[in-house]
Amino acid sequence: MSLARAESRRLIKRRFTKVLLIGLLLVLAAVFAGSWFTSEKVGPSQIAAAKAEADGYYQEALRTAATDKQQCLAAAGTPQAANWPANCDELYTPTREDYDYRWYMPATFDLREDFRNMISVFAVVLAAVAFLIGASFVGAEWNSGGMMNLLLWRPQRTRVLGTKLIVFLSWLVGVSVLLGAVWAGLFRVLAEARGTTDKMTSGVWQSFGLMGLRGLGLIVAAGALGFALASLGRHTGMALGALVALGAVQIGVYVMAGLAGFKYPDLLFTPFWIFAVLYKEWVATDYTSCDYSSVAGCRPDTFTMTWQAGSIGVAAVAVLVVAAALWTMRKRDIT
Repeated sequence: MSLARAESRRLIKRRFTKVLLIGLLLVLAAVFAGSWFTSEKVGPSQIAAAKAEADGYYQEALRTAATDKQQCLAAAGTPQAANWPANCDELYTPTREDYDYRWYMPATFDLREDFRNMISVFAVVLAAVAFLIGASFVGAEWNSGGMMNLLLWRPQRTRVLGTKLIVFLSWLVGVSVLLGAVWAGLFRVLAEARGTTDKMTSGVWQSFGLMGLRGLGLIVAAGALGFALASLGRHTGMALGALVALGAVQIGVYVMAGLAGFKYPDLLFTPFWIFAVLYKEWVATDYTSCDYSSVAGCRPDTFTMTWQAGSIGVAAVAVLVVAAALWTMRKRDIT
């Protein structure tokens, strides 16, 4: 039996892999169910009800404004006049535009506007699962002594570890693409049944596809990082510990950078990199610097992190950690 086939069977038959996949499906099912039951198809009756509700609030606001104006006029020349403006006509008068009926519409799933967030949820959840499966796949081999036994059969260290990684990432891509297609199909059904598919064009679908590809890149990078970190520490706990330590360090660095006056502390926090990759950009804002303008008011400085920069950063970290794992595989004692 080939090494790749043996590793594929080992990955698929692992109990931890099956448990995580079942958990993944349950989480995704819960997200979809929540979207389904909180969405409602909008028709003429819902629009009429929303307009009636908006008009009711508008009329109530008009009555309140009229009462306030009467009290303001009545207070003239009395001690209570200090509680009102000198000119009662300056009091706020509600307008119809302040009560747009669309704000009172029931929640409905707009495929064009809302599916991007569902792609993001899908990518983040799968990335977390990929990290855990990758870490446990190789970590368990080291912890149980299976790696040493395997190297007696196949003494090529780099080839063994590299084959494990390739098999895992290939399996990960296949599962992600399959689940991604099902995910898109489910939300298309949701939009048709309890939402809207208005303004959907080929360009919008292309944008969804490109976002899905960027999400797939994050999933693969997360799986590779989990695998490599567990291989470096020769234990699944090494990957989990490194993840916790990274989170703690980044939070500390983020806070200290903000206190030290660093212009854009957001750039030091990994979640913002992930956001930039998924949503094409992240705009970091320096609220301590304000360029006042008589026309536009306060304009703080900003820096836009593009998805290209975020992708390069994530890929660079993944490649460096994987390279370190392969290098230590060759140099360290296996026993």
